[in-house]
Amino acid sequence: MEYGLQLCSVRDAMAADAKGTLKTVAEIGYSAVEFAGFYGHSAKEMARYTDRAGLRISGAHIPYTDLLPDAIEKTLAYHRELGNTRLIIPTYDASTPEKLEAFVRSMKEWQERLGEAGFTLGYHNHHTAFLPVGGEGLRAFDELWNRTDIFFQIDTYWAYVAGEDPVALLREKKDRIPVIHLKDGDLLHRGYSLGLGTAPVRAIHDTAVTSGMEIVVESETQNPTGPEEVARCMAYLKSLVK
Repeated sequence: MEYGLQLCSVRDAMAADAKGTLKTVAEIGYSAVEFAGFYGHSAKEMARYTDRAGLRISGAHIPYTDLLPDAIEKTLAYHRELGNTRLIIPTYDASTPEKLEAFVRSMKEWQERLGEAGFTLGYHNHHTAFLPVGGEGLRAFDELWNRTDIFFQIDTYWAYVAGEDPVALLREKKDRIPVIHLKDGDLLHRGYSLGLGTAPVRAIHDTAVTSGMEIVVESETQNPTGPEEVARCMAYLKSLVK
């Protein structure tokens, strides 16, 4: 089984030494990486660092502002040179029906533009995606699911925090979930290394494997450092095979 890593998990190390950190990530046992920022490096540099570490690029989280008219061409050029075709929006203020409507419309427009350029567009949920917006009971997840054709990267921990059953969610929606975030923590929004929280990580893992979904690990607390924390996560994943 191969696993990717969301590089936000080692953000301090990446900021200090991207080349060395990517090498460390590969040595720990991850085979792919998902970017969340590039720390001032050019696409050519980051592609070289990733390639020399023997890592595949799974995708990248980007701010929605990178897809606005004055930025989209530069964004696509960067990712084209990087060798990444999967772009994921991780956050957006959809806290009112009006803002949610604007978000859905924008995602449909961006998806069309990205598709024409050879990219795919996805959405990464936080717990708020499953909470009602305004008095109409609208939920961002449902609106995006029903009104767009984007793919979804389910952050299984945040789905769990929102009161969803992440295993049932993956089974029901599997046709549009090519990749998940495997993350652990508790219901008080406190993150932990895999296997140390209360989220149903083992069941989520097994469901994703059975469904053919790519698994990207994310662990945010960098305790005591990012590389040490994601090494614990890898040790847990290896224990599942045993």
